[in-house]
Amino acid sequence: MEHPENESQYIGLTVNEGVAQPPVTNPYFVRRKRKPLPSVDEMVSGILAGDVTMLSRAVTLVESLVPEHQQLAQEVIEKCLPHSGNSRRIGITGVPGAGKSTSIDVFGLHVLRDGGKLAVLAIDPSSERTRGSILGDKTRMEKLSTHPGAFIRPSPSAGSLGGVARKTRETIVLCEAAGYNNIFVETVGVGQSETAVHSMVDFFLLIQLAGTGDELQGIKRGIMEMADGIVINKADGDNVDRARLAQAQFKSALRLFPPTASGWSPEVLTYSGYFELGIPEVWEMIDRYFEYVKGNGYFERRRREQARYWMYETINEQLRNRFYNDPEIESMLADREAAVLDNRQSSFIAARDVLEYYFKNKL
Repeated sequence: MEHPENESQYIGLTVNEGVAQPPVTNPYFVRRKRKPLPSVDEMVSGILAGDVTMLSRAVTLVESLVPEHQQLAQEVIEKCLPHSGNSRRIGITGVPGAGKSTSIDVFGLHVLRDGGKLAVLAIDPSSERTRGSILGDKTRMEKLSTHPGAFIRPSPSAGSLGGVARKTRETIVLCEAAGYNNIFVETVGVGQSETAVHSMVDFFLLIQLAGTGDELQGIKRGIMEMADGIVINKADGDNVDRARLAQAQFKSALRLFPPTASGWSPEVLTYSGYFELGIPEVWEMIDRYFEYVKGNGYFERRRREQARYWMYETINEQLRNRFYNDPEIESMLADREAAVLDNRQSSFIAARDVLEYYFKNKL
């Protein structure tokens, strides 16, 4: 490299050395080794003792897609199963912006004042493009998030049906084994996820708003038919009269629906989550529901139906995964898809060929 500054004509000039560049990486950085996973027995013992750290690690294993983690998770769930089933499972849904997280915050504090423990499983919607999720529900539950008797677990929907899948059901089992006798499952909003949540909870609470137009247009009939209770939020200040009008509209609409399988007549109440008005009345309704369904035997019957439903749902999921993740089937599907798109084969014949090959060679 030439240095013209050293030539004789520049003899009076002084060239200073440059500033030394710092290293690219932090010289004090020490990569910590990951802690080894605890054994199944250690994890189960910790969960039964109410160890939140062990419970969190077990839930992480349930949500993991790594086969080894899934195997460990199933062993933990199997050993925790005899200690589960002793909670009140409540699903909470509503239109976006209805105040679900704020309501859960105040509902949860009301429950914890009576003793016991509360687990909140908040399903956070994932981006359809990046599969990313903010997981911000916990930040909106300011009081519950610092309460020692509450366990809040936001989970990404990851593109599954409406954001709720078998993993949520398994997480409920772990939370019950850890001593949480109240379980809240918050859905991503009005949509297909409500059907899945309804199949894993005892009481289904629908949160609505008043003063947003025709209230009955803001919710699907199917969601209202699943609801065991409807509550109108933000019934405060100038919105009280609108909330009462919406309450009357929903009561009238519910009279047109067929009787529920439990025999319970869904109630419609008003409350304010922000100002904590009407919270005891909402919880009294839920208490009356549990007393009613336990008295007529519906509670146990429904729990049995849910267990059977999730057994078959798991079988369907495993069959689907094994089929689509098989390398030969993937290749064959690509060929048949090209044939269908080129009008060389019908969709039905292509599907039949792939299924026949799978049943003959893979099962």
